[in-house]
Amino acid sequence: MNTSTNELSYDDYLSRINIQELLRDAGYVHYRRDGTRYPTYVRLDSEGRRIRGDKFIVTANGKCCFHAPELKRYNVVSFIKSFPEMFREYSPELKSDRLVNLVCRRILNEPEPVRTARIVDPVKERKPFSINNYSVTHLNPSDIATRKAFYPYFKGRGIDLPTQLAFSSHFFLASKKRENGLTYTNLSFPLVLPSAPDRIVGLEERGRPKLSDGSSYKGKAEGSNSSEGLWIANLTGRPLDKATEIMWFESAYDAMAEYQLNPKPAVYVSTGGTPTENQIRGMLAWTPNARHYLGFDKDVAGRLFVKNFKFIASKMGFRADNVQSYHPPGCYKDWNDTLLSKVSPELKALGNTESDELDKEVNNTEQPDIEPQVGSCRLR
Repeated sequence: MNTSTNELSYDDYLSRINIQELLRDAGYVHYRRDGTRYPTYVRLDSEGRRIRGDKFIVTANGKCCFHAPELKRYNVVSFIKSFPEMFREYSPELKSDRLVNLVCRRILNEPEPVRTARIVDPVKERKPFSINNYSVTHLNPSDIATRKAFYPYFKGRGIDLPTQLAFSSHFFLASKKRENGLTYTNLSFPLVLPSAPDRIVGLEERGRPKLSDGSSYKGKAEGSNSSEGLWIANLTGRPLDKATEIMWFESAYDAMAEYQLNPKPAVYVSTGGTPTENQIRGMLAWTPNARHYLGFDKDVAGRLFVKNFKFIASKMGFRADNVQSYHPPGCYKDWNDTLLSKVSPELKALGNTESDELDKEVNNTEQPDIEPQVGSCRLR
């Protein structure tokens, strides 16, 4: 993002919005019975039946999709431009760049700048992350005011004060003033490198939930090193390279939820989304003697993440029993849902065959699906 003009570039949209989120916004639903390697999205008619021939399949990195009948690939920007009528902001007189800006800003919960400007060129250089651009507020258990400030971010997640205090050194409220004079605040989980845990290279961000529907922004801060940076909450009191148990999750919320259910002094890690090869290799190289427990989501994507992780670990010489899957129990999709007792309708529908059905789809994958180490899915 260009902070001097509060403009957002194509690069910002491509890095911060998952194509699945855009497909759902356009009215598509996740079709789990298709038997494909990757998540499939279809449209339903008024009677809830699948519309044949209208199917998009998400590619391995989660940034693109292709239209199955014609094998044409789309990313977030090209999808909006190719199917503008699917979005609520569309009107015939609206220019395509303007539509992209409106749709993506709404999804990111980014207010429109005071001065309407075109989207800047997608090949502009992005500034590296700097924590100095933010005003940071830490949780102070003895200060009622700061406890109240954090309360909305954890209330709906069921994460209690003792758990917040256990992780209080590993999150904060980060506020940033934009060119339009408004200040935006997110709950922020600092991303670091295993080799340099004291240097923040980005933020995993969560916005304050809306009163209307409870939805909130989630993403990473501008310039974050998403390919290598991890949220690492070391609760052991020992150096990271001396850790014996590493607990992996797709989000910091999931990590804190699992801790609340099973509190223990371990190292809790969040990839902030799809795990990248660099994230995995970086941590494994620094903790060669630890056991790694992979608490990724229980859906097909999460199981693929486990498969990919184990593949990388085996290539690095790790013993199989030092890398174990640790999916949520029962019919819960992730660990935060487990804490909230929020059952997944999809997993519940599979009943006793749930593990077999999902594992069958994962095992149909011919090769590991590893998030590329650098940017992918170029603008088309």
